[in-house]
Amino acid sequence: MNALTATNRYFKQAVRLLGLDSKLERSLLIPFREIKVECTIPRDDGSLASFVGFRVQHDNARGPMKGGIRYHPEVDPDEVNALAQLMTWKTAIANIPYGGAKGGIGCNPRELSTSELERLTRVFTQKIHDLIGVHTDVPAPDMGTNAQTMAWILDEYSKFHGYSPAIVTGKPVDLGGSLGRDAATGRGVVYAIEALLKDNGKSVSDQTYVIQGFGNVGSWTARLLFEKGGKIKAVNDVTGGVMNNAGLDIAALLKHVEQTGGVKGFTGGDAVDGNTILFIECDVLIPAALGGVLNKENATEVKAKYVIEAANHPTDPDADEILSQKGIIVLPDVYANGGGVTVSYFEWVQNIQGFMWDEEKVNEELKKYMERAYRDLKENCKSRECNFRMGAFTLGINRVARATLLRGWEA
Repeated sequence: MNALTATNRYFKQAVRLLGLDSKLERSLLIPFREIKVECTIPRDDGSLASFVGFRVQHDNARGPMKGGIRYHPEVDPDEVNALAQLMTWKTAIANIPYGGAKGGIGCNPRELSTSELERLTRVFTQKIHDLIGVHTDVPAPDMGTNAQTMAWILDEYSKFHGYSPAIVTGKPVDLGGSLGRDAATGRGVVYAIEALLKDNGKSVSDQTYVIQGFGNVGSWTARLLFEKGGKIKAVNDVTGGVMNNAGLDIAALLKHVEQTGGVKGFTGGDAVDGNTILFIECDVLIPAALGGVLNKENATEVKAKYVIEAANHPTDPDADEILSQKGIIVLPDVYANGGGVTVSYFEWVQNIQGFMWDEEKVNEELKKYMERAYRDLKENCKSRECNFRMGAFTLGINRVARATLLRGWEA
């Protein structure tokens, strides 16, 4: 099931639980604006190449729209729409004053040189500069883009509007990026796990973990859990998987990955097939890679007590129901991986104030926001008698609906 179908299914369930008016429901679902632009650039060999860039701005009832820009060959408009909508609910759940957006360019960044990527980013920014803004829509990095991409957007945008560091987040620290942003999503996942375990009378150090995916989010999650005494039984990435029932030495694994570019060949454990990692017996399973990895075909094989969604949309709605029937508690992505956008918000705040925080303050504030969001989520689940996913969706949608009604949407 694709991301849009799944998101819409959750949205409809949540709207029924909330008892929202059908006109308001339509208004919340339809994006505020969809932008599509042609980006033509000279290639290094002198030939011309054209790419399609777009931005979906979903909702601005609670504040400026916020979301990533991805460079990927298959940028599917449906998926971007779903991700923009998810950002609206995610920022509302975290209770930060943003709406949702998402965008990107249909290109393969690996086939473009650095100077071609720079030209492409600048052309794209020229085409949308009057439709984004510090108080309108604030982009961030996503798949295939990074801090350097944000630096180019900042520079190009500033040519039209004067120096505006708050136009993008996820920038290099030298250009007003926030300390702690790199680890933010993984750190947020760990704070979410701590809140959930504490609520159930447990602690990080007495649980076992399996992490699927060892990119930015997976590796930071592993590192921080390991530092807190958690036993990580298995991890994997695109190169392969590694398992050790006594617990992996994550510090050594990180060194190995840095030297070899992947988990494969790590001597501190046994090699495991990457696809079977989701079904290893553990307390906490953390999918931190791609979407749709847990589906109705394989969800019955999950042997964890908790599933923490560090990736976007790793669990299909059908799998969600199966896990629920098995009594497995799922902490949904719209809450669990909200650390990234929360620290993006801190970066934006620092840029607007022109006053930068130290890393300790960033992490302290992040902890506060993740814990507060967990309490709100838990209370909402109690009062509506639903699971965490419906609790999160109803919490987020209700906040956006209230803001929409207060602003007077029918006028």
